[in-house]
Amino acid sequence: MSVGKKMLWGGLGWALAGPIGAIIGYSLAGMSGQASGTYGGAYQSGRYPQTQPGDFIVSLLVLFSAVMKADNQMLKSELDYVKQFLSKQFNQKQVRDFMTLFKDIVKQDYPLRDVCRQIVRSMDHPSRLELIHVLFGLSKADGHVHPDEVKVIHTIARYLNINPNDFDSIRAMFFRNTLSDYTILEVDPSASDIEIKKAYRKMANKYHPDKVAHLGKDLISLAEEKFKAVSDAYQNIKKERGT
Repeated sequence: MSVGKKMLWGGLGWALAGPIGAIIGYSLAGMSGQASGTYGGAYQSGRYPQTQPGDFIVSLLVLFSAVMKADNQMLKSELDYVKQFLSKQFNQKQVRDFMTLFKDIVKQDYPLRDVCRQIVRSMDHPSRLELIHVLFGLSKADGHVHPDEVKVIHTIARYLNINPNDFDSIRAMFFRNTLSDYTILEVDPSASDIEIKKAYRKMANKYHPDKVAHLGKDLISLAEEKFKAVSDAYQNIKKERGT
């Protein structure tokens, strides 16, 4: 077994259970004897398992596939985005292994709601917010966002129990308009300066990179993008208001 495959198996916990386990089993069952009989109730003990980096990446690949297939076309720019995303986290051999896995995932049809339910049961809220952030990055990879892709991301967000304000906040980080800064801070443009500052502190805490430190140091850089977007939004509003 290659180093990348050993790393993948070693970094998976609850993802080997339920529908996600069945999806990746299509590709991985022949890679290791460990695959046999592992797709079951890994989270049935009632203990809330901490998401490992491998769980996050595999969950993301499954959701990547759902978004990419939303407009019934598979663009090179989107595949390049997935590869570049993986390249920031892993070495070249591991990236090749993950891309092989991803191409097998894309071939499959699977119940998106059931996949998301498994993620909700096993992944903390900050990590789920990170999933939505990365999915929007994929959607914008070709410079044009197809409405069907946004629709699928919105559906995923609902299934992941992401509230509408948080969804709109993350979307506004990618699609700018005159109200984007306020939307990112989840505050009305008529809010007072004190309310704006309070909203900034709340969102900075919600999107703080430390919230996803358990996903590994490489993935923290993704959280830093959201954190910076919140800071930039606050500074833009202060500049606009002359405060």
